[in-house]
Amino acid sequence: MNTALSTAWNKVQDMVSGLIVLLPNIVLALIVFTLFFLIAGGIKQLVKRLTRDRRHSYNLGLVLGRLAQWTIILIGLFVALSIILPSLKAGDLVQLLGISGVAIGFAFRDILQNFLAGILILLTEPFQIHDQIVFKGFEGTVESIQTRATLIRTYDGRRIVIPNSELFTNSVVVNTAFENRRLEYDIGIGYGDDIDWAKELVLEAMHETPGVLREPAPDAIVVDLAESTVNIRARWWVQPPRRADSLDLQDQVLTAIKNKLTKNGIDLPFPTRQILFHDQTEETDGDRDRQREGWPAGKGEVPQPRRISEALRQFAELRARQDKNGQRRSTREE
Repeated sequence: MNTALSTAWNKVQDMVSGLIVLLPNIVLALIVFTLFFLIAGGIKQLVKRLTRDRRHSYNLGLVLGRLAQWTIILIGLFVALSIILPSLKAGDLVQLLGISGVAIGFAFRDILQNFLAGILILLTEPFQIHDQIVFKGFEGTVESIQTRATLIRTYDGRRIVIPNSELFTNSVVVNTAFENRRLEYDIGIGYGDDIDWAKELVLEAMHETPGVLREPAPDAIVVDLAESTVNIRARWWVQPPRRADSLDLQDQVLTAIKNKLTKNGIDLPFPTRQILFHDQTEETDGDRDRQREGWPAGKGEVPQPRRISEALRQFAELRARQDKNGQRRSTREE
């Protein structure tokens, strides 16, 4: 028992002696690590200050500043460890870093993928802060591009968080990539209206609307001969091409076109349908060669349409015969 206690006490004394010997190195390592930590914070603030007034590189400055900060802190940690443990060589640190990097890469693959995609998005700038984009079923204004995801504010006041890897590897529509944007709308006129005159009126209405650009010039083209209308597509350019401005200007353009066309006697017809009712009281019912409605007539004589009064009279006679037959059948049963 005494021997075990003596051995344990000797080990404690050795540990305390080793700690006293390493105490100056520990203090020096803490001082060095603190210096690196302060330097890292200063570099981060410097990068943020350099990119604060630049709209395009503000988020990139935040990401690069944060990346530089953690890189310097990591270097400071390695330097502090080498001060505490002089036997720890740089090669051992690099080897340890490589093994740890592989393990971390497998464990946080999605996070690292989104981080690298965010860096590439900020470097290549396919879209920027305050751009209005469409991604799959989402549409809105880009609020920020972070290291993991991009935040989009929809037009109805909701926030969409999209991982950067999806944005980088899929198609994105940027509505505000250029200064001008073309809008279009189809207007249906009647088949009896003068197409050239209607197109002139549509162009005149667009030219008279404030906000429609003269260059590129608006145009009106026929795009479809529909069932009830001749469709003319009105196309005009706007600046800037933001969602709210586009909707306001579209409202003004369509109102001007409608008023201009109706004022000059151009018809804006409703869809029309022709409905054929099959008369089930005809003697030719079921005979496809003689039946008028629903089937093409054969080579024989095509029956002429009957007047409504005649059809009603025959229908009444049929019902009367049916009622009489019913009465006779009930009498026989009695």
